[in-house]
Amino acid sequence: MQTITVTELKALLDRGEKPIIIDVREPYEFEDFNINGRLISLGNIQAALPDLEDFMDEEIIIHCHSGARSAAATDFLTKQGFTNVKNLTGGMVAWKAMVGL
Repeated sequence: MQTITVTELKALLDRGEKPIIIDVREPYEFEDFNINGRLISLGNIQAALPDLEDFMDEEIIIHCHSGARSAAATDFLTKQGFTNVKNLTGGMVAWKAMVGL
């Protein structure tokens, strides 16, 4: 499984790059704090496949609260043929600790 650290993602965003960011947390978690990713809860990731098909070879970064749900989503999308999916190591816990709110 490919991963990306908070430091690497922050640098990517600071350079103006625009990876596809998918937040697999629940809506209440997203409303509390988010980094402008696309909210697709882990339980809905399979149903969202038709909406994601155009991004099969694009860089997709998946995150959740701490990294477990996003690891599952990363694994699932990779098995569906997505070629450049990365799990954000440490999720939003790591983001808040390193970058802040």
